Amino acid sequence: MDSTREPKSIVIVGGGLGGAKTAGALRELGYTGALTLFAAEPHLPYERPPLSKGYLLGQSPIEDATVYPREWYEEHDVDLRLGTRVEAIDPGAHQVRASDGSTTAYDRLVLATGAVPRKLPIAGADSAGVHYLRTQDDAARIRETFGEGRRLVVVGGGWIGLEVAAAARAAGTDVTVVEAAELCLHGVLGTILATVFTELHERNGVHLQLSARLAEITTDGERVTGVRLEGGETIPAETVVVGIGVTPDVSLAAAAGLEVDNGVLVDASLRTSDPDIYAVGDIANVDHPVLGERIRVEHWATALNQPAVAAAAILGEDARWTELPYFYTDQYDLGMEYIGHVPAGTPDDVVIRGDLATLEFIAFWLAPDGRLLAGMNVNVWDVVDDIKALILRGEPVHRDQLRDPDTPLDQIGATT
Repeated sequence: MDSTREPKSIVIVGGGLGGAKTAGALRELGYTGALTLFAAEPHLPYERPPLSKGYLLGQSPIEDATVYPREWYEEHDVDLRLGTRVEAIDPGAHQVRASDGSTTAYDRLVLATGAVPRKLPIAGADSAGVHYLRTQDDAARIRETFGEGRRLVVVGGGWIGLEVAAAARAAGTDVTVVEAAELCLHGVLGTILATVFTELHERNGVHLQLSARLAEITTDGERVTGVRLEGGETIPAETVVVGIGVTPDVSLAAAAGLEVDNGVLVDASLRTSDPDIYAVGDIANVDHPVLGERIRVEHWATALNQPAVAAAAILGEDARWTELPYFYTDQYDLGMEYIGHVPAGTPDDVVIRGDLATLEFIAFWLAPDGRLLAGMNVNVWDVVDDIKALILRGEPVHRDQLRDPDTPLDQIGATT
């Protein structure tokens, strides 16, 4: 197939934000050919952040997370196959085989298969009352377990685990977080900022078991009764939520012979090793032209914005993914945005502007040569664009000016 010719048929595999936004971007760019979207879940494609935020808190209905209403797919001639999983890709024949036995031909294929939660490999992990948060149905089941007099153990003190803990505490649930590291989020944020989040949860009544590992999930019959730590301590609970990370769902891609390594390997245009197949969202391991390294980002902004690049590239434009990683969280009275990327192994060099104690500050991560790598604004707003500009400038920045709240971010100078 001539990969430079505009396609007559495009298939999208994945019914999340990335898949739906790819369909939207293709139509917005004027593509008028056949367009099929396979969604394994029976629900209309939706955004996932509310599952651990507003929806889990009971503050917003799941309909608010829906990407497009059902009529949109009809009006834009998108063949939406809900509750239909793609089981195989045949790159040679340019077709996919679905769980309903059907085959669908494509000129171009977009993979937006997302990620799957890591399972807990211990006794009792398959018992009733053990939950993982990935889907709308998962969130609904977890929310039903919240309330006064109820006990929850969260395994994992990362972003999802802490957001679940915050939502559960807001509903009056007794919550214990079991975290293997010495602080929550330590591997992501380093000691200074991890301490901020750890103390935030302690102040809000979460019981923290740090530097702790589970030996088993205890049960009565097939029902959870709590967890036992490797040190022997038992923590009673009716519910356990496991949040120990996710892995990219590359099963289809690997079986089709695409190059995979911590996701599906794609170039800056989000094209895989097969020129007629693209990948977006959690599974896309991008050769990033700005960061100068491969990076895979499991956050909402990636699934939201990568589809426009993939769609443009599919339709023959010279489009490249150049956005910096971005994510956000809301926990209790803390709202946060983070932009940038700190490569693994970079020394933990953080400059703080503002007051950690009052939870109003900006944290800046610096490279050994003084360049700004990333910034995190906590309860300080409308600064992401300025932080992004400082990162993209790619020059060493004045540390004292970063620290000084009286120096506007857009006036911070470079060191020589």
